[in-house]
Amino acid sequence: MDIINVVLADDHVLVRDGIKALLEDQTGIAVIDEASNGKEALQVIKNNKPHVLIVDIRMPEMNGIEVVRELSKSHPDVKTLVLSMHDSEEYVVQAIQAGADGYLLKGASKEEFLKALHKVASGGKYFTGDISAIIMNNFVNGKATTAVAEKPDRNPFGLTKREKQILSLILQFKNNKDIADELQISKRTAEVHRFNLMKKLEVKNLMELSNKAREYQLV
Repeated sequence: MDIINVVLADDHVLVRDGIKALLEDQTGIAVIDEASNGKEALQVIKNNKPHVLIVDIRMPEMNGIEVVRELSKSHPDVKTLVLSMHDSEEYVVQAIQAGADGYLLKGASKEEFLKALHKVASGGKYFTGDISAIIMNNFVNGKATTAVAEKPDRNPFGLTKREKQILSLILQFKNNKDIADELQISKRTAEVHRFNLMKKLEVKNLMELSNKAREYQLV
């Protein structure tokens, strides 16, 4: 493969611009198109036939996991690298079961990102360290956890298992460092989870978060 043709799918323009700027400095990689939602991503891929799709999980219209699942059936030759801020077990397992060739966290270094892209483009698999541990726990020795989304009425905001853990700790008035230490994650990851929770629940402060958690019996 002389040049790796890449399509970017992320609903944040700044994220796409950042990735594009990084890749355009690399020899042998070309960003040929981009998409801001899942349905647009499928159309762009149909029109351009890239080698690799770099896709976020949380997007409007159709999420990244649904896009990967559809591509596995309609365009199995297109490799998929999920680039996400989510390190929760549910997302990782669902992405792999959908057929993702790689899963990388957005906090990864430039070097690891490029390594993952080249690995996936050449037909290999790439999963960052923490993700590899989840894969081992779920797929080795026949465990293969089935990642089925919780029923909407039981989980109206689509919270993951990890987000529920974070929510419980926040409601115990623990700060990001305390949460990071307890769950053995980075402080930055704890901050991202807290931000995502506030966004998902559409609240602005701890009091609103606590009230909504009680109202919907989220913990």
